[in-house]
Amino acid sequence: MALDQLEDSTIDKTEMGFFDHIDELRKHIIRSVVAVLVCAVVIFFNKSLLFDTVLFGPIHVDFWTYRLMCDLSFWLTGTDVYCVKEMGFVLSNIDITGQFTQHLFISFISGFVVSFPFVLYQFWAFIKPALSRKEITYARGFVFFSSVLFFVGILFGYFMLAPLSINFLGSYQVSALVSNEINLESYISFLTTLVFACGLIFEMPMLVYFLAKIGILGSALMSKYRRYALVVILILAGILTPSPDMASQIMMALPLYGLYEISILVAKGVEKRKLNK
Repeated sequence: MALDQLEDSTIDKTEMGFFDHIDELRKHIIRSVVAVLVCAVVIFFNKSLLFDTVLFGPIHVDFWTYRLMCDLSFWLTGTDVYCVKEMGFVLSNIDITGQFTQHLFISFISGFVVSFPFVLYQFWAFIKPALSRKEITYARGFVFFSSVLFFVGILFGYFMLAPLSINFLGSYQVSALVSNEINLESYISFLTTLVFACGLIFEMPMLVYFLAKIGILGSALMSKYRRYALVVILILAGILTPSPDMASQIMMALPLYGLYEISILVAKGVEKRKLNK
């Protein structure tokens, strides 16, 4: 009896019609949206933590990254040449609904970031029934490793790339007659875009893993075009780092190249497993 029920369940899943798939997708989307909204609401009511501590952290001279730069400055040069002594700008708001709108916007973005593993799991739960047992084995750990890479990218962008870019661009002046008053919307948009982009870029090894699994991309090809990849990475680092200073671009290029090398190792691991089977 149990075997018959299992077979019926299998048939139901494999013979789902188009509208059944749509209905199933709708359920997963609703769960994801609810999770994002719940996290967003919780974050919304923690305004001081969200703005004063997290969002505005990189504009405080005692931010972790600036203190590290200062320590390195004394260690390398014996002076405070690389210490951030003051921020060269102030934040302002010129729109009557600006602060409230940005509060809603950043709460939603933060809610998505916090609930990212759950959203990813819902995506995985939707496509899993359509995969073979072998494909499911290949994708084992997908949610965990994708989430880890995403959060590592977010932390890298927030603690390493964003502070350097904000400090450089915020204090840059074409003339002493012009003061920098940065609009709140501009600051939040800049910070969230930069940090979120880093989170997505750090998914590179997972993308290469699946491309290697289906035979589209291999370690030999990636190794062969390593030099060209380095040029592309340098160009990409220049695009992703709005500040034209070499330090920011190098700090972006190094992890990108590291991810490329890790991706080659991932592809080699996939190929080795295929040969052993």
